[in-house]
Amino acid sequence: MSVSAQAYPTPDVDAHRLPSGEASALRIDGLLDETAWRDAPMASGFRQQEPFEGEPATEVTEVRVLFDDATLYIGILARDRSPDDVIARILQRDQLMSSGFGGSPQFAGDDAVAILFDPFHDHRNGVVFATNPNGAEFDALITDEGREFNVDWRGVWEVAAQRTPEGWSAEFAIPFRSLRFPEASDEPWGFNVYRIIRRKNEQVLWSSWSRDNEGFTRVSRAGHIHGLTDLPRAGLNVELKPYVLGGATGVVNTSDRLDTDGQVEVGLDAKWEVRPGLVLDATLNTDFAQVEVDDQQVNLTRFSLFFPEKRDFFLENSGIFEMGAPGMFGPPPLLLFFSRRIGISRDGPIPITGGVRLTGRAGRQTVGLLNVVTGAAFNEPRTNHAVARVKRDVGENGYLGAMVTDRRSTVGSNSTGGVDWSLWPTPTLNVQGLVAGTTTSGPGGEGAAYLLRVEYETDFLGITGGHLGIGPDATADLGFIARTDIQQSDVTLRITPRPRVLGLRSVQIEWTNRLVTTFDGGLQDWDSSLFIQPAWNSGERLGVIIARGFSRIDDAFDLGEGVIVPAGDYDAHQFGWFAGTSRNRMVSLSSQAFLQSFFGGRVDMISGDVTVNPNANIELTVGYTHNRVDVPGGAFTADLARFRLGYAFSTNLFANVLLQYNERDDRLSVNVRINFIHRPGSDLFIVFNEERGSVGSIWDVNTRAAVVKLTYLARL
Repeated sequence: MSVSAQAYPTPDVDAHRLPSGEASALRIDGLLDETAWRDAPMASGFRQQEPFEGEPATEVTEVRVLFDDATLYIGILARDRSPDDVIARILQRDQLMSSGFGGSPQFAGDDAVAILFDPFHDHRNGVVFATNPNGAEFDALITDEGREFNVDWRGVWEVAAQRTPEGWSAEFAIPFRSLRFPEASDEPWGFNVYRIIRRKNEQVLWSSWSRDNEGFTRVSRAGHIHGLTDLPRAGLNVELKPYVLGGATGVVNTSDRLDTDGQVEVGLDAKWEVRPGLVLDATLNTDFAQVEVDDQQVNLTRFSLFFPEKRDFFLENSGIFEMGAPGMFGPPPLLLFFSRRIGISRDGPIPITGGVRLTGRAGRQTVGLLNVVTGAAFNEPRTNHAVARVKRDVGENGYLGAMVTDRRSTVGSNSTGGVDWSLWPTPTLNVQGLVAGTTTSGPGGEGAAYLLRVEYETDFLGITGGHLGIGPDATADLGFIARTDIQQSDVTLRITPRPRVLGLRSVQIEWTNRLVTTFDGGLQDWDSSLFIQPAWNSGERLGVIIARGFSRIDDAFDLGEGVIVPAGDYDAHQFGWFAGTSRNRMVSLSSQAFLQSFFGGRVDMISGDVTVNPNANIELTVGYTHNRVDVPGGAFTADLARFRLGYAFSTNLFANVLLQYNERDDRLSVNVRINFIHRPGSDLFIVFNEERGSVGSIWDVNTRAAVVKLTYLARL
């Protein structure tokens, strides 16, 4: 039976201010052996979320908080009665956690701790820092209690960790200017700590440990830090981050020779805290040469592929600009703003001349303003992209918001506007919705969209229902719309029993039904699926899905390789699985498949990955995806092979290699990235990209590029 965490008082801890001069004696070495740590008040009393909800943690965790005029210090003593069994195979930055299914945070294969701050005590948004016994760094932003868990945000801070005979310990040193907090307030800060004891797959939290729609991202359920008053403010509170870049790019010409052009660029990113919690960012001559290439995908549908954003300027506070309908197993059906519409085209990158962004908190409002200008390229004219977003707090952790987007050039314009809301009548019941409209210069493009969604979530029972409408002429040039002229209704019923047999931790059973029609009532799709996923205490998982449905294809389309699917009605039957071994193992396996009877034939996908992580320095992943199409219009295969190698020399120097082979396009691509963090917030990148493959030979070079980029962060 589920235990309510609200039956227990909200935990709190007092922050201890270091006397003047004592901070200089504090060594950030991972050992809590200074007198200041011993004298500081201690927070403990962690409880399990998994495997036994509400039970005391099997290993003790002690947390202490110190601060001085410039820095907030967090000391963690993660006691462990079997210190030799603590798992620590990650050294590289940003690898300790990931955004899992539904956006929830997931730890990787190591023992680790994550800390959460809610400096404005707004019960909605938080900043996360995490580490493991190796002192690896991870940071993230939480928006709207987990609606987005942005693992790509990067702050400026330090951490060190050490193994000890008692287990392991860690020291975090976070400059106050890396955090946004109110001018002067007696309000406590929201605070939580999340630990995983990996060999037991035991997840413990200081607060918000209930499974009934709680957890680490539920910022409103966090504990409190008291005593963080009279905090310092930097003089100008300005950050300047110039860069210099040099490189060369070669492209094969009509004579099968590489035409190579040299490149030298300089640019600047700047950040200014206009007022407490409200930050203005500016970028000039922006370059993203260091960004990892996209994972290749094969599209066997009639809809557009969806690739995630990876560029730094668009990642920080990106959750503020989110408005739309979430996707489940596929791309989101509707996003009013999708930042990859800026500076990226099918033919290649479009230069970004400059941009500004204002984001943060102003009273009970969350605001976001963005304006970016791109230069002319690939027959696209110089274009201005603008977004304005505001959200007003409603109740303890809900909001009412509005957003406007505008894309404008000499050849035309497109604008969208909408209002949305997220309300919490009870801690387990969430009501979401939006109403939006679009307008375009010239004929067409005048459309509307709306969404109403209700989610009830407890540990044992979940009920979700929603209705989405996207008009026939809805157009969002700065957004993402998977398909237009739809009215989609869906309902999901979930139960999660927890039988204590066969080493099981839980069995998730979901029944989902979906109906899609046009605005005039014509049937487009329906499907019904049953998903069963047992999870074991050892960390192994297996999910099986069985589905049947129907699709009406109004217009013939090319499935690939010239195989045409004619217009008509098609029944669909699907069987699939998701399976994976525990991530705490040195060698882990994962597999997924969708075997479908569709389009009058077969459309199948089977994928598998093997990851080897022998020590903290090396991680190797080899994967293969087999796609097979056999329909009345023809047959073909489209396979993808991938090879990833990561080598961490230290917590500040790492190299990554990504090798991908696309059998459908007969293309082989290589991406090599070396990153040296020469000081906090400042990087040296060395990047090499190459693509090979032609009708004659897979080894024929198409493009080749090498870039060296140096950045330096100055805080004024």
